Amino acid sequence: MTAEQAIIDRNGSGKSDAAGSVLDVRDLAVAYRRAGRALDVVNGVSFDVRPGEIFGLVGESGSGKSTVIRSLIQLLPVNAAIRGGTVTLAGRDLLQLAEREMRQVRGRDIGMVFQDPLNSLNPVMTVGAQIGETLRSIEAPGRSRRDRILAAMRLVHIPDPERLYGAYPYELSGGLRQRVAIAIALVASPRLLLADEPTTALDVTIQDQILKLLMELSDRLGMSVILVTHDLGVVAQTCQRVAVLYAGRIVESGPVERIFARPAHPYTAGLLQSIPRGPASEGRLEGIGGTPPSLDSIPVGCPFHPRCAFATEACRVGRPPLVAHEPSHFTACLRHGELPALARV
Repeated sequence: MTAEQAIIDRNGSGKSDAAGSVLDVRDLAVAYRRAGRALDVVNGVSFDVRPGEIFGLVGESGSGKSTVIRSLIQLLPVNAAIRGGTVTLAGRDLLQLAEREMRQVRGRDIGMVFQDPLNSLNPVMTVGAQIGETLRSIEAPGRSRRDRILAAMRLVHIPDPERLYGAYPYELSGGLRQRVAIAIALVASPRLLLADEPTTALDVTIQDQILKLLMELSDRLGMSVILVTHDLGVVAQTCQRVAVLYAGRIVESGPVERIFARPAHPYTAGLLQSIPRGPASEGRLEGIGGTPPSLDSIPVGCPFHPRCAFATEACRVGRPPLVAHEPSHFTACLRHGELPALARV
């Protein structure tokens, strides 16, 4: 067995047909302490990730996307605290694990790719040394660490890995640095990869290459991926299901093709209307008026109602629960049954 095959074999080659979920998140709540106050950043977030699936988390800056995925592996700022919920992976609630136990989960079971590889990579460590750090906490019987590292570099299509093994991050292009960051995350064969805006700092051509790489790795390794992005175009290209966050809450979730065809929340509809449709599209793009609420002034009722053209008095009073709009398609809008007709008015 080659070192590359050893990385693949933990999850099995190709998409998994296993039933159930790799990860199950229920009622996750996170608060930041600021000026003596506890401010809710994430409130009641629930979702699951299936075997071999790329699951999208979408929302504007400040919606809570990064806080959600950092909570999964307990990598939050010192002023943040998880106030409730469960995060179940392989029958264990990760929120109940001590830091010593979480160190075994990070890398081995869950890998993470951060937003900007120039900042997330150590500038004074070589590529090989940084990828190899993850392997210190796991056993790789019968294979040298160097073989495993080179195999991970080949999996992410880093050219001439033997030469770049000893290179430093500043010697690499942005695209190669991101491939190194992905190799660090997958060298221990995790079941789940967390990708936090992995294409934000890259140009359009390299963005496309990295997204295609994530899809290839998910398919080849049978690995599940949570992809955090503000770009619904990225979701359309890569994800099977998506959850849309607003003010720390999921306002819509379901299969990507269904949500793109029939959005059931005005916020999702607004995001979709702001996507360029290519040279064939006509007219100006429709933006969403206003700005997202700050943490210390989240509105009573539906948090989106100050920016919503369809809001009624009921929206300003009661916070709508997440309910089924169609099978497997959920929304937190009191008027979800009327939205398609309202949108045509």
